[in-house]
Amino acid sequence: MKILVIGSGAREHALCWKIAQSPRVTKLFCAPGNAGTAQVAESVPIRAEDIDALARFARANEIDLTVVGPEDPLARGIVDAFQAAGLRAFGPTRAAARLEASKVFCKELLARHGIPMGDFAVFEESQAALDYLRASELPIVVKADGLAKGKGVTVAATRDEAEAAVRAAMVERVFGDAGGRVVIEECLQGPEVSLMAFADGKTAVAMEPVQDYKRVHDGDQGPNTGGMGCYSPVPLIGPEMVDEAMERVLRPTIAALAEEGAPYVGVLYAGLMLTDDGLKVLEFNGRFGDPETQAIVPRLETDLVDLLEACVEGRLAGAGAAWSPKKSVCVVMASGGYPGDYETGMPIRGLERAARLPETVVFHAGTRRTAEGVVTAGGRVLGVTALGETFREAVDRAYAGAREIEFEGSHYRRDIAWRAVEQEERCGCKTR
Repeated sequence: MKILVIGSGAREHALCWKIAQSPRVTKLFCAPGNAGTAQVAESVPIRAEDIDALARFARANEIDLTVVGPEDPLARGIVDAFQAAGLRAFGPTRAAARLEASKVFCKELLARHGIPMGDFAVFEESQAALDYLRASELPIVVKADGLAKGKGVTVAATRDEAEAAVRAAMVERVFGDAGGRVVIEECLQGPEVSLMAFADGKTAVAMEPVQDYKRVHDGDQGPNTGGMGCYSPVPLIGPEMVDEAMERVLRPTIAALAEEGAPYVGVLYAGLMLTDDGLKVLEFNGRFGDPETQAIVPRLETDLVDLLEACVEGRLAGAGAAWSPKKSVCVVMASGGYPGDYETGMPIRGLERAARLPETVVFHAGTRRTAEGVVTAGGRVLGVTALGETFREAVDRAYAGAREIEFEGSHYRRDIAWRAVEQEERCGCKTR
């Protein structure tokens, strides 16, 4: 098979890395890719948003399957365009991708079908939203309606913070058109967990749960980011809770979309809160998570290509995914200043040393190769992922890898997976 992966981040590097291991793959391309994907796939200099050019490339090169990584091309209808051209693409159609592309659509869909979530209200005028906030309990959550690269959500502890978030989205338009509407919702309390599932429009197969870290600094301090690290599995959510999440949230959501004429094919990512009242939805993403993919893919023992093709062909029923019992930890290394302004072009040293460490893989996010070597090219630069028999072993390996790598201004959290380490060592047992 000839496969094209679309995107340029660490998620796409992880997907290329895993797809390249399939004996079914004869040629692998990545558009546009980065310095890491170029190690396992041929780079194609086409932007992920240039749908027409990507379709022409796929047709000219007789691509058998295209795997779409980022949310933007999905929201713009890349799968619809490929299908119209007689090409197979893994990911939701534009109608189904609204689950991520519009917070308003998502909330209203869940409300219509009784899928558990927090209370919410939708606003198209800033003054109405500000008036609502003055009578609301704190803390409270303000979300821009559209795609905002993981930065359109504010968990406000004070009324001033909440009002500033509304003004930033609706008046100052810091997120562009994505902030034309806002959702103000109840701030759910409890542990948060991510659960992804493969879907073929009718059937869903769960992946292993992942715990991610959104805040930039240790102890969940500082602004939200696209994700500073993650680990899998999650001691807090065992097989019974995964089954509950699938039965109460993910499968009903897939059924709801099918009922409303937008069958969901691809990866459905649910951000869940384990509240005192049970599981509730925080958000949905319409694709592989980032950095969750970097932690989960190394644990997948089933051929990823088989699963992707089963989804696209609508024959996921009866299929399953086998997972390694090993623990996986991903530490994200970011540019100085991220998630705010940052500089690029910083030389990266130590990549080869880190990659030689036991069961450690360095997934490239914002990197590019120059005549002088690999340099930084984004806010999140690398994801250092390691496996271990225990969380302690996986954590030690991931941080050993991060310490081998240097670039000016680099920073990363030092507390990824420490809760899992402490729980594992406190109970004196190996978690699932």
